[in-house]
Amino acid sequence: MSDSREPVGIGSTPLSIDDIVSVARHGAPVLLTEEAALAVKGMRVRMLAGLDVDGPPVYGLTTGVGDLYDVSVAPEHVSSAQLKMLKSHACGVGEPYPPEVMRAMILLIVRAMAQGRSGVGLGLVETLVAMLNRGVTPWSPGRGSVGYLIGTAHIGLVTAGLGRAYFEGELLPGAEAMRRAGLPVLELGPREGHALISGTYEVTAMAALAVHDARLLTAAADIAAAMSLEALRGNDRAFDPRVQQARPHPGQAATAANLRALLDGSAIVAAHRHHRLQDPLSLRCAPQVHGSVRDALDYAERTVTIEANSVTDNPLFSVAGDELTAHTGGNGHGAPVAMALDVLAIAVTHLLNISERRTDRLTNAHFSELPAFLAAPGGEDSGFMIPQYVAASLAAEARALAQPASVHNIPTSAMQEDHVSMGVPAGWQARQAVEYAQQGLGIEILAAAQGLEHHGTLRPGAGTGAAYRAVRERVAALEEDREMYPDLAAARELVADGSLVAAVEAVVGGLAR
Repeated sequence: MSDSREPVGIGSTPLSIDDIVSVARHGAPVLLTEEAALAVKGMRVRMLAGLDVDGPPVYGLTTGVGDLYDVSVAPEHVSSAQLKMLKSHACGVGEPYPPEVMRAMILLIVRAMAQGRSGVGLGLVETLVAMLNRGVTPWSPGRGSVGYLIGTAHIGLVTAGLGRAYFEGELLPGAEAMRRAGLPVLELGPREGHALISGTYEVTAMAALAVHDARLLTAAADIAAAMSLEALRGNDRAFDPRVQQARPHPGQAATAANLRALLDGSAIVAAHRHHRLQDPLSLRCAPQVHGSVRDALDYAERTVTIEANSVTDNPLFSVAGDELTAHTGGNGHGAPVAMALDVLAIAVTHLLNISERRTDRLTNAHFSELPAFLAAPGGEDSGFMIPQYVAASLAAEARALAQPASVHNIPTSAMQEDHVSMGVPAGWQARQAVEYAQQGLGIEILAAAQGLEHHGTLRPGAGTGAAYRAVRERVAALEEDREMYPDLAAARELVADGSLVAAVEAVVGGLAR
């Protein structure tokens, strides 16, 4: 999207990952279309009319949930059971979800309900939209979910005036947050509590944000690799299009094209074109490794986009002629997104691993042909010795996070839910792996910029020169030892907030993500 504050419509147009980020992080307003409102109202009328005490049971509506699927709920208790579901499921532990994740969850709930398959009232959907637009963000612990249920239950509590929520930077009781925002609390009716908790909104919210951040990392990784190649007197022969055509993986070709654009016009590369016949793999194989990450992210993004626009409720309602059918199914199983998150964690760990290898080569005078640890001569300064340790530590942790979570199925609900997705654990692992990769690439970029200080008047490439200037706007060259943790934090922010990529793209045009 061209403007992060541009309204996001909820109707027939699919949500993109950029839409989700725009609402979750930047507060873009959400608009419910008339088409969506009519779909919600129409199905609500049909569902309520179809409720019959003598009719077939409807899971989660006239029965309990989980292993209580065969326990009937008396008609007079149908509404009160909905609130009890939210209370019983709001039992997370540990650190809270970041507000951006909770906002993404709400948006995804709205998108699913707006398709008119859940049987909820329009008032619930409109309340969720108003919470997004007026800045009421439910609070929820972030641990304890095997794939869904917990974060969404806390969202539901706030709609009913319970739980807790942030409003204007303050954490308040849910009823007070709603009051200050000018929103009435709801008395949840049939189906509405269960519909809030039975989809894959929790894991998909984490996945959408992680995919967005990982996409940005791929461009930053290409910039880091190009800067390191120049600092280490490498050559660009391995990026020749004819090499890529012989092995036409899309990500590989896109990465090589990025590297050629970044290094275009580099006097440093030109001066050292015959310095080495062949560079080490961490430089020469950037297209193959970074490209594999791009291809993996294509799969993850495709999966998450489909999920964000799906109805993952259970049951789903449909109407054929005059007949209303409640479909009990398994769309709430988070396996597709959980596996995509595991792949994402593996992919960004590869970016961090190869980046750390380049950082080690930049700081290792036995290979770099640069001053030891990029430090001032004399032996009293350690230079970039310890930042490389930091990168190594983060890479080790990321390798642990890259162990798939989705395969660790533990039965729940008295064996009724005997294969769960572990999507939320996979989401936390992917999110942490992305953060480590942001910092590791930031360290490489700092070290590469320091390496470029030793090339005198030789001009870097168009893209690498822009990247160098962006780094120096935030972090001065290291002339003697100083406290480096502020430098590392600034470098991570440069990668994470997109500033580095934006500065380069202003010079060389759009880079493949």
